[in-house]
Amino acid sequence: MAAFSSLTDRLSNAFTHLRSKGKLSESDIDGTIREIRRALLDADVSLDVVRSFTAKVRERALGAEVSEALNPAQQVVSIVNDELTQILGAGVDRPLNFAKTPPTVIMLAGLQGAGKTTLAGKLGYWLKDAGHTPLLVAADLQRPNAVTQLQVVGERAGVPVYAPQPGVQTESSDVVSPGQATGDPVKVARDSIQEAQSKLYDTVIIDTAGRLGVDQELMAQARDIRDAVHPDEILFVIDAMIGQDAVQTAKAFDEGVDFTGVVLSKLDGDARGGAALSVASVTGKPILFASNGEGLKDFEVFHPDRMASRILDMGDILTLIEQAQREFDEEESRKAAERMLEGSYGLDDFMDQLQQVRKLGSLKSILGMIPGMAQHRKELEQFDEREVDRTEAIINSMTPQERRDPKIIDGSRRARIAYGAGVTVSSVNGLLQRFDQAAKMMRRMTNGVRQMPGMPGFGGKGSKKGKKSKKKGKSRSGNPMKREAEEKALRERLSGGKGSGAPNSGSAFAKPQTTQVPDGMPQIPPNLGGGLGGLLGA
Repeated sequence: MAAFSSLTDRLSNAFTHLRSKGKLSESDIDGTIREIRRALLDADVSLDVVRSFTAKVRERALGAEVSEALNPAQQVVSIVNDELTQILGAGVDRPLNFAKTPPTVIMLAGLQGAGKTTLAGKLGYWLKDAGHTPLLVAADLQRPNAVTQLQVVGERAGVPVYAPQPGVQTESSDVVSPGQATGDPVKVARDSIQEAQSKLYDTVIIDTAGRLGVDQELMAQARDIRDAVHPDEILFVIDAMIGQDAVQTAKAFDEGVDFTGVVLSKLDGDARGGAALSVASVTGKPILFASNGEGLKDFEVFHPDRMASRILDMGDILTLIEQAQREFDEEESRKAAERMLEGSYGLDDFMDQLQQVRKLGSLKSILGMIPGMAQHRKELEQFDEREVDRTEAIINSMTPQERRDPKIIDGSRRARIAYGAGVTVSSVNGLLQRFDQAAKMMRRMTNGVRQMPGMPGFGGKGSKKGKKSKKKGKSRSGNPMKREAEEKALRERLSGGKGSGAPNSGSAFAKPQTTQVPDGMPQIPPNLGGGLGGLLGA
């Protein structure tokens, strides 16, 4: 989402002065609209799109839905969110069109450098993960080493590549003219359909050639391939960093090959991201996918409403949840939760959870999906992803006994661990200190859970210990000072404070078993210090 970072910051600043006002005047709204217009133009959004967008926002902001709202500033933000969703393609959030009779043919088109070849591998990996059997087709025979690149990408993704012709093999990075291309890309594309049918591949992804700019030869070759294979989807791959040229390029490809959907690449770049806000609105074609990194998994289905929320720093919790459900091992998570309740959570458990989180992608991208993280952008940018590797190295340098019980790690053990992990002793000390803080937090949470009446195995319903202690609780000290001391000790135990241990359900204040949580039960804080960020020092 780096492509939208500047736009997010500018829009956030535009709304800042509205939050302190109980009622918005026309001048307040006009001032906000001016800031929004500047933010969009600075992000290289098409001028026509900016004019249409700001006119709609102004019309709605001056209407009854804002003037009658209890919180006018939030209502304006809601209106901007709605209109952003509209220009990103609201109502066209659709899946790929799969053929009724396999194979489904997907043709990739776009300029050279847009990332078509890499995206072919990502799309193949995504389809394979969804249960399909894709085949990548090397039909770009003019860009030097394009066939070799696709073979390498396909091998990484675990997807087979059909490459009967080698194309141009040269060390030069110069663009080769069509006359110098070796082989017939149209024949390669046509033959790939027969290859897929004979070997039962259900999806064919054709990587076509591009140019540094739009020209007739490029369009003629793309049309010839289209007419030869009759694709079910023609995906226009556009670089999110292309800026104002996005609209003209998209129009040219739409007229040339009549593409059916758009894929945004390089959303993790430092560009201003205006392409995404222009292409869908100008062409009327939906954005189907977005690529936001170098890894094969840095690829996701494009949801206009979620992208609008990210741009406005409102987060994207739904995508984060979907990724977690897809990548996390439910059984391992359940066992870790049980060990946490038993008080036996160790560094092995933390390592397992850290490795599961890494499956979601970079920690920066994960944290970027959390609402309000734009104000912590500097901290996120400064976070070193290699810190995760160093943390894993430290834990891997420990013995199984040390990972289970970090308290036994004395000075000599710390020196040995630091030497084995290639870090300083202070790094080991820092990790152990943060883990100790996390363990204390978890123990307080566990003590609170144990206080919940009816929790099995913790003195709940049916526990003889609970019944005994309840009987004892009938006697109270007649000394007011002693009784006050007893009450204070009870409160400390319930809040997980000093001296808290196993709960004393035999207190004079023990209540009958209900479904209510005791008043003293500690609540989970909004920023859990014992989480992954705390352990990594983020």
